[in-house]
Amino acid sequence: MTLALRVDADVPREGGAERAVVEVAVGVLIKADSSFLLTSRPRGKVYESYWEFPGGKLEAGESVAQALRRELLEELGIVVADVQRWREELVDYPHALVRLHFCKVLAWSGELQMREAQLHSWQQLPVQVAPVLPGTVPVLQWLAQERGFAGATH
Repeated sequence: MTLALRVDADVPREGGAERAVVEVAVGVLIKADSSFLLTSRPRGKVYESYWEFPGGKLEAGESVAQALRRELLEELGIVVADVQRWREELVDYPHALVRLHFCKVLAWSGELQMREAQLHSWQQLPVQVAPVLPGTVPVLQWLAQERGFAGATH
């Protein structure tokens, strides 16, 4: 298996080389002005306070779209109208091997509610928040490519 991104390569992997891949649905919420939503990882979680795109693990039997709708309702209190599958990235963190299923979300209803006491920020490129979770960096690069942005993304 070729890994696209290995984070903290000098740190031992929990579960060893044969650990299972954790499937994660991730929402890239984009407003009409092209700003996108980043949220901070909640207190007590791995990489606490790092900025990322919101989402979470797929539960048994869920599709990526179903998981993303559930997670965004649970975490942010919004109802997603449309989920557009976009890209996938396999990320090898010391605590977990995750396949991130990135989806663009262009329409939703409800006001943002930070239900896990996380922070949120609508950002443009280059982002003005730090630190950014390593699995988020490729998305910023993809957005920059799509937008013809030549500067730094983070």
